[in-house]
Amino acid sequence: MSMSASSRPGWGIIWMIVTGVLFVGVTALVKVLGTRIPAPEAAFLRYLLGLVFFIPMLPSMLRARLTRRMTGILMARGMVHTVGVALWFFAMARIPIADVTAMNYLSPIYVTLGAALFLGERLALRRVMAVVAALVGALIILRPGFREVGPGHLAMLFTAVFFGASYLLAKLASDDLPPVVVVGMLSITVTIGLAPLAIANWVVPTMPELLILLAVACIATTGHYTMTLAFRAAPLTVTQPVTFLQLVWAVALGAIFFGEGVDPYVILGGLVIVGSVSFISWREAVLKRKAVTPAFHQTKN
Repeated sequence: MSMSASSRPGWGIIWMIVTGVLFVGVTALVKVLGTRIPAPEAAFLRYLLGLVFFIPMLPSMLRARLTRRMTGILMARGMVHTVGVALWFFAMARIPIADVTAMNYLSPIYVTLGAALFLGERLALRRVMAVVAALVGALIILRPGFREVGPGHLAMLFTAVFFGASYLLAKLASDDLPPVVVVGMLSITVTIGLAPLAIANWVVPTMPELLILLAVACIATTGHYTMTLAFRAAPLTVTQPVTFLQLVWAVALGAIFFGEGVDPYVILGGLVIVGSVSFISWREAVLKRKAVTPAFHQTKN
């Protein structure tokens, strides 16, 4: 008999810690890569090299029956994720690792807003307050008027918006398609979407740069897998607060290996955002326990 998600919180925490370490490793490698290769090209090569991991998924993807609506959703997700990935690579090479990590936490907040605006989900007062708190956390990190807010920080703000849109579209697609098809189609569409952006300003990569991008693809794929294991082992109310450790690893890595100073405002802002996201996750879990099981086409809050 399989164990329920809530009966293995310890494993959920462990897998989420591993996920955080892996994702910080991805950001560190992109930081090492630097700015010689344009951001769209670096992102394109990362996804192109990562396609090898999806070869086993091809039979399942070919068997999937895609309706016109579902094809449109998958294409739209590929487009917004393409822009998000290119912006992320741009930001990563220009601002501290801790700033990128902290501002990444804004994506679930945008998902909450998008679900209310486009999917008809109810936005209760508590969730509105949590969203406002998260935006305050972003202001604490950026501190406009007190520090220079450069192109990298602006890119990260829009990155979170585009990734939030991608997650919303993934939620719609997951209602009708198995996860393997949703993930596989994302990798294919993003690779295709990044290709013209990469070719427009192509710089011939060196072998070390290709090896770095291959390592990024390997570690990122492993990170998404361990994150799935965490979600299976424990509910979001358990795993979400653990994601704050990712900011701890990012601050330590930036300080030790890249000479980046420890900015207490970034840590404080990240903590405020993670607290807001964790509160939203907790409220959704409470509502789901109280709710009567809806029809298959309905969406729970």
